[in-house]
Amino acid sequence: MRPYILAETNWKALKNAKFDLAILPWGATEAHNYHLPYGTDVFESDALAAESAKIAWDKGGKVIVLPTVPFGVNTGQSDIYLDINLNPSTQLAILSDVVEVLNRQGINKLLLFNSHGGNNFKPLVRELGLRYPEMFICFSNWFQSLDKTKYFEHEGDHADEMETSLMLYLKPELVLPKEHWGTGASKEYKIKSFSEGWVWAERKWSQISEDTGVGNPKSSSKEKGERYFKDVTQKVGNFIFELCGADTNEFYE
Repeated sequence: MRPYILAETNWKALKNAKFDLAILPWGATEAHNYHLPYGTDVFESDALAAESAKIAWDKGGKVIVLPTVPFGVNTGQSDIYLDINLNPSTQLAILSDVVEVLNRQGINKLLLFNSHGGNNFKPLVRELGLRYPEMFICFSNWFQSLDKTKYFEHEGDHADEMETSLMLYLKPELVLPKEHWGTGASKEYKIKSFSEGWVWAERKWSQISEDTGVGNPKSSSKEKGERYFKDVTQKVGNFIFELCGADTNEFYE
C-alpha cells in the first residue's frame, strides 16, 4: 500500500489523516498510432503522478493522489473509432464536484496533473477559483516540463518518440513490435498563421494523420523513456513538495 495513493489506502489510515495537497491525474482514451494502447495517456498519468508524489512524500510532503480520470477532450477525433470524448462542460461538472469535496473537507490545494494535450484546464481553473476562493487550483502539463530535444531526436506531440519511449519503459507488453509502427507523418495548415501559433483552430485528426500519430517514433527506446521518466518525476516531485508547504497567501515576491 502506498499511503499517498487514494485508491490503495484505507479508512484505517485515513481516519485521522490530513493532507495539504490533492493531485487529480487526468488522461484520455484515444488511438495512439498503430502501436500504442488507447490508454497511453492514462498509463502515463498514473505512473508519473505516483512517482512524483512519492518523491514529495519521502521529503515530507502531505500529498494524496486521486484516481485518474480516464477520458479527455477528443472533439477533434469524433470519427476515430472508440476515441472517447468528454466535452469541456462535462469536465467542468466533474471537476466542480471534486473541488466541492476537497473544499468542504479542508484540502485547499489541488493540482490537476494533465496527461492529454486536448485538455484545456485554464478556463475551468478560472471559473472554479472564483467560485471557491479558499481553494488554490493549478494544473501541470508534465510533457512540457523539460526540453524534449535533450532526450529525443524527433519532434512530435502524439504517439511520438517520447510517448513510445515512455511506454516501452512503463508498459512494454502493450507496445506492438516495431514493424507495426506508423511513421507519425502529419499535415500542417496551408494558412501559415495557424502554424505560427497566434491563430488557433482544432485539428481534424483523421485529415492530418493516417495512423493517428504525430511524430516519428522510429528512434524510441526503453532507455530513453526511463531517463525521461526519472527526470520528469524528479522535477515534478520537487514542485509538489514546494506546493505542499507553500503559503498561498504569501505566493509572490
